[in-house]
Amino acid sequence: MGTVFSFDVRGAGAARARAALDAAVCWLHRVDEEFSTFLPDSQISRLARGELALSRCDPDVWEVMRLCEDAERRTDGWFSARYDGEFDPTGLVKGWAVERAARMLVSAGAEAVCINGGGDIQLHGGPWRIGISDPHSPGGLVAVVAADGELAVATSGPAERGCHILDPRTGEPPVTDLASVTVVCPGLTDADAWATAAYAMGGDRARGWLEELPDAEGFAVTTDGGTWHTSGFGRYAAGVRG
Repeated sequence: MGTVFSFDVRGAGAARARAALDAAVCWLHRVDEEFSTFLPDSQISRLARGELALSRCDPDVWEVMRLCEDAERRTDGWFSARYDGEFDPTGLVKGWAVERAARMLVSAGAEAVCINGGGDIQLHGGPWRIGISDPHSPGGLVAVVAADGELAVATSGPAERGCHILDPRTGEPPVTDLASVTVVCPGLTDADAWATAAYAMGGDRARGWLEELPDAEGFAVTTDGGTWHTSGFGRYAAGVRG
């Protein structure tokens, strides 16, 4: 998936944890092989070229397509899995894959799990403290999220990878006053998609939408260095920059 993954697994027996970790890593490699838009033999690439019928795709592809359609509906189109007319689920599939990998480890007996996939994190158990990066100061933090249970933290914005998010209405980079948006909610499938959509929305629209989104909270950094957060974010905040 073109990024780095890290695992912190606690509370399971060594042999059982090792086997579960190996299975989770194999799962992530399998997802990359199925969904990568860069690998010519992936099912997504073959589907785009018309070499593979949707009816012959793996059930995982069907599941991700359904989740993408649901995310598009719930964001009023601000999340889209279509790029240049082709199906491209990269805005959701990483979060979905990491969320499932974390549950594999919990099912194997782990008491606490933290999987970091390119800066987007799925947590179980705890306690955990997760820093939110400052998009204006590499290596700095603007907030810290405290968690003890099932929680996901996903951030979208151009600071790490440049401008890779497009306004689905124009096909161009969003015209926005946001430098980054972080979404906190139980599962990384949703958190990843919601953060992408909120960044594409920009400003007041994103804040109002996140405020109304069930079981989710948001924290944003603006292009001028300011911050804002939704009204319920405080229950997760272990520290927020002035």
